[in-house]
Amino acid sequence: MTENVIKINETHGVKEKFLDNSKKTILALQHLIAMFGATVLVPILTGFDPSVALFSAGLGTLIFHLCTKGKVPVFLGSSFAFIPVILTVKETYNGDLAYAQGGIMVAGLVYVVLSFLIKRIGVEKIKKYLPPQVIGPMIIVIGMNLIPVAFQNTSENFLIAGITLGTALLVNFRGKGIFKQLSILIGVTVGYIISLKMGYIDMNLMKEAPTLAIPAFSLPKFDIGAITIIVPVVLAVFMEHLGDITTNGQVVGKNFIEDPGLNRTLLGDGLATMAAALIGGPANTTYGENTGVLAITKNYDPSILRLAAVFAMILGFVSKIGVFLNTIPTPVMGGISLMLFSMISLIGVKTIKTSNVKFNIKNILIMGSILVLGLGSGIIESKFGITVGIPINETVKITGLSFAAIVGIILNIILNSKGKN
Repeated sequence: MTENVIKINETHGVKEKFLDNSKKTILALQHLIAMFGATVLVPILTGFDPSVALFSAGLGTLIFHLCTKGKVPVFLGSSFAFIPVILTVKETYNGDLAYAQGGIMVAGLVYVVLSFLIKRIGVEKIKKYLPPQVIGPMIIVIGMNLIPVAFQNTSENFLIAGITLGTALLVNFRGKGIFKQLSILIGVTVGYIISLKMGYIDMNLMKEAPTLAIPAFSLPKFDIGAITIIVPVVLAVFMEHLGDITTNGQVVGKNFIEDPGLNRTLLGDGLATMAAALIGGPANTTYGENTGVLAITKNYDPSILRLAAVFAMILGFVSKIGVFLNTIPTPVMGGISLMLFSMISLIGVKTIKTSNVKFNIKNILIMGSILVLGLGSGIIESKFGITVGIPINETVKITGLSFAAIVGIILNIILNSKGKN
């Protein structure tokens, strides 16, 4: 009798473990789909190999988790901030992207140096300059600036995008348990099937693609000219990193700036970028798409992100799977992205509300400045040709979120230095 009870318990335990692992696998695939489009878009625009970009994104994510003690549920993908300087180096050096790799590698090294500097100064001194009235609007700007990109993708086919978004929202609001957590994947699946029925997908690409292929790994070359073009962009993307890590913490309900510490997250980002540049990939950065997935699924297990990273690395070698994911229509990803990016902006609003920020004239001025500069600078540039920001050199300027954050931090120091906010 006792032996039978033990066997039943063991069988039940094995079944539970199997179901748990299956759930993690599906959730990891959902994260992989969320980051895929943006991660491969950067190499497509710059000339890097997409398979190497996928592999380096996965490798970089694992490095990041190692540096942050596995505490931060973050996925690293290809950074859009480096696109202009990569293209400049590419043109300057007759299309040889190895020199861009060298510049990216040095930029990653600057991140590492910054991480040690922050460790020496202390997180408390950093936090003093980043109160909720600065962080909240920064998070709103991150999400709102991404929404036009998502909307542009939906414009290719509003029907498919609407069905995808509607399905994901319906499952998210009405679903329960595992189905609620899989709202993004279900939305993408339904959108893909509709697209297939409408003849929107060319399946011949799958048939023609080889099953396995070794990514085109390559080593960097170093030249002071390329380095001086690329490295200054670090000043612009530091605020992006800070905003993404803060947003991620707000979603999860933890302060990752304190634990494991901003110095560790910067170290992880820097080493991941150096590793990517070493093998021929673009610079890595934390991804808002995956933070959006966390906000929707409410599952914050970092091991799921590490599993997604392993899948990304494998995907770099499995050509057919990569091609399959690449056949996901733009309107499908656009519909899902609208949901993800809107969720990020709502987190910014929630940060301001839950932190009980006083709506006095000082804080309204601080928050308003960040929102206007962060959201309006792009409109001013496109309409009037005037760049609102800080020029670093001929090719790099601190604009948008980065410039807005700097102005917000300085205003907060001036206005709130003598009292409570």
